Amino acid sequence: MLLGGTLVNVATVVVGSTIGIILGNRIPDKLTKSVFQVLGLFTLVLGVSMALEGQMLLVIVFSLILGTVMGELLDLDKAIDGLSTSLKKRLKLKNPKFTEGILTAFLLYCIGSMTILGAIDEGMGNGSEILLTKAMMDGFSAIALASVFGLGVTMSVVPLFIFQGGITLLAYYLGDFIAKEIITELTAVGGILLVGLGINILEIKQIRIMNMLPSLMLVILFAWIRLTFFPN
Repeated sequence: MLLGGTLVNVATVVVGSTIGIILGNRIPDKLTKSVFQVLGLFTLVLGVSMALEGQMLLVIVFSLILGTVMGELLDLDKAIDGLSTSLKKRLKLKNPKFTEGILTAFLLYCIGSMTILGAIDEGMGNGSEILLTKAMMDGFSAIALASVFGLGVTMSVVPLFIFQGGITLLAYYLGDFIAKEIITELTAVGGILLVGLGINILEIKQIRIMNMLPSLMLVILFAWIRLTFFPN
């Protein structure tokens, strides 16, 4: 079933985050802070491991620089924060980490080789095994994330479905166009963004990760240009 893996992934995140929200009210602040720090450290390690996979360093650097410039000019951080604030008011939520929860969960669930490879595999008719495995992992991590970030983790299923499902549909129609090298460089840029996210979670310094998101689109374009016109 096309998009079946993504739909299961959405369901596991909703279930896991619901459990996390219920448990979150019963977890002492000291323990919540410790979980928060563990998530930050894990995000840093995951990001570094992904970033080290990159091979086209100039493509990665230009993608990050130009993507960040685009994000700053569009002021994506402010725009997304405004949308999440409006949503938070409509839902009458008081959790100050709502926006951070959406961004954190989205990056952790969507930026990685398992997400991309799994979505492409499903789109090309090779089965949903990778995405189903990822769905199980995301469900358990959603418990921990939601205990800290609350409903923001649950709401992350919207961009999760759009991003992951979009890759599946693209692979369904353009599977032969997506080279493994492009996936590698996309994973590397995503890893760098995760490093920044980890720094934010640990409250070392606040980095506007949202304004860097256009880099994820540019790296695909630049990597394709590099492979097509400068293969050697």
